[in-house]
Amino acid sequence: MEGKLYIVPTPIGNLEDMTFRAIRILKEVDLILAEDTRTSAPLLKHFGVDKRVFAHHQHNEHKATAEIIKFLKEGQNIALISDAGTPAISDPGFFLVREALKSEIEVTCLPGATAFVPALVNSGLPNDQFVFEGFLPVKKGRQTRLKQLALEERTMIFYESPHRLLKTLTEFAEFFGGDRPVSVSRELSKVYEENVRGTVLEVKSHFENNILKGEFVICVGGNESKDKRTKNKDKYAKLDS
Repeated sequence: MEGKLYIVPTPIGNLEDMTFRAIRILKEVDLILAEDTRTSAPLLKHFGVDKRVFAHHQHNEHKATAEIIKFLKEGQNIALISDAGTPAISDPGFFLVREALKSEIEVTCLPGATAFVPALVNSGLPNDQFVFEGFLPVKKGRQTRLKQLALEERTMIFYESPHRLLKTLTEFAEFFGGDRPVSVSRELSKVYEENVRGTVLEVKSHFENNILKGEFVICVGGNESKDKRTKNKDKYAKLDS
């Protein structure tokens, strides 16, 4: 009988966000694949999970996947975790899931923590429709992508690192306009969680005068006409009152 591949989200900061089901699955599987075993070790120890753990990251996932599929075919149940959040969302996991499905292996993804959902919901920006962009290209294709996104009408979600945040906000002002509404979240679910909302230029000014630490989620309002933007602003103001 073939095994099953479980995709298990882990907390993005607050350990209380780990689900009971996630802990049970990690205790029941035969082995765990972790993005970084050093990062995962304290988490697994905290929840009393004592299983074999193997590294599975962007540098070895293509090479290791064939062996993992073999283990699954032999009947072993395997769980995949990333350093934080849901695997395959700007983290390793997509390739393994695709190859497992090609091999007719059962794949189950547990619901759980992921950074962009709370950032979007508490941004105050329209969330009935949105587009998740993750990390922008660092060099090649970056400006081309920004030009394309300047016309995007849905709320856009980006991940960014501390050392590139100001550069990215500067580019947003250039390509989207300095008055485009934006919300930047950092250290989500942690003690020093911060959510900064305003125009691109206002938020950029805030972070120019503050220490940049933690991982960032940026939510940017979609391209709207001035009249539509004013109408939406009035609508959300009424909802808040």
